[in-house]
Amino acid sequence: MIRNNPILSLALVPVFALLVACGEEEVVEAGFLPSVSAAVVEAVDLREEIKASGDLQARLHTTIAAEIEGRVTEIAVDEGGAVEMGQVVLEIDPERRRLELDAKRAQLAQARAAYRKEKRNTDRIRKLRSENVASVQQLEEAETALQLAASRIAAERAALGVSERALADASVTAPFAGLIARRDVQLGEFVQPGTALVELVALDPLEVVFSLTELDTERVRSGQSVDVAVGAFSGRTFEGIVRFISPTVDPATRTLRIKAEIANDEGLLRPGLFARVNLGVAPRSGVVMVPEEALIQRSDSAMLFKIDDAGRVKRVQVDTGAQHEGRIEVRGDVAPGERVVRRGHGGLADGAMVVVREDEPSAVAAGPAMVPAKHEKPTATAKTEDAEDGTPL
Repeated sequence: MIRNNPILSLALVPVFALLVACGEEEVVEAGFLPSVSAAVVEAVDLREEIKASGDLQARLHTTIAAEIEGRVTEIAVDEGGAVEMGQVVLEIDPERRRLELDAKRAQLAQARAAYRKEKRNTDRIRKLRSENVASVQQLEEAETALQLAASRIAAERAALGVSERALADASVTAPFAGLIARRDVQLGEFVQPGTALVELVALDPLEVVFSLTELDTERVRSGQSVDVAVGAFSGRTFEGIVRFISPTVDPATRTLRIKAEIANDEGLLRPGLFARVNLGVAPRSGVVMVPEEALIQRSDSAMLFKIDDAGRVKRVQVDTGAQHEGRIEVRGDVAPGERVVRRGHGGLADGAMVVVREDEPSAVAAGPAMVPAKHEKPTATAKTEDAEDGTPL
């Protein structure tokens, strides 16, 4: 029978503590590091078909408003009617404006007659003053009256010009050739300045307005030909010519707004139709691509984690581009041959140590083979940074 020895028990306590500490350290090193799967960054050759989506819009489209008040006395064209540039669309009581114009002409004639009277009187006073018959005060009063008469002529001439403009505005004309898309007033209705009268639209030519990512801005130029397809005419394409490229990139979407002009002499196309734009095929070599799952998408940017030879990760912000077969183009501090985290982002921090599972096979064949690629969206469908484990979203 062995009795408990207090001295022996106290001697064994440090030994047990050391064994426990060593065991915990081995567990942390072997089993408690984050486990991730990795993929190798590749450089591939692509034959990229640049596509985008947009809307058809009228190049000339306006709402004509009244510039004078009055009653609508005549409507020359109804909705859907075609008009030529300068053609009268409707009239707003032009007879009343003619009467006002006649009154202003009479007032101008009276002002001119008054001026001639004051001119004769002033000349008479000046002569009398030279003979010391009239006083200086009489001469000054005569010259002041002459200046007032001249001012009245200028005022009446300006009022006559306003009346002439009002008469011209009484006949509402089309500023360009087109079709009446909508009429907002009825015959006999009283309108005020600013009241919408008719909506005028020109259907030939039309414009297709679309956007490209900032990475594609170098592949579009003014005068470039594009193919435009609309759902209403399946299997048919319309030729467009790039006429406008925005000088700035939208900071919110990182896209560039572009307009292409389309001839519509057949009258088949209509503003508002959804359109798909094809800018053609562009061969590219050495495109750096990673699996879409490797990206962590934020509201304003994308990022991924690189893995160094020691198993430490580094967070890298990248710009995205073309997509193909589960992979996406990235631009930034990423080079072919490096490894990136494909799955297992949850909880990773910049500089953390990880345990890398076996690298997953590549989804894109590297080498000189040309691979078709299409992209219509500026960003990839990627994993968010809020993931809690290594499973794909």
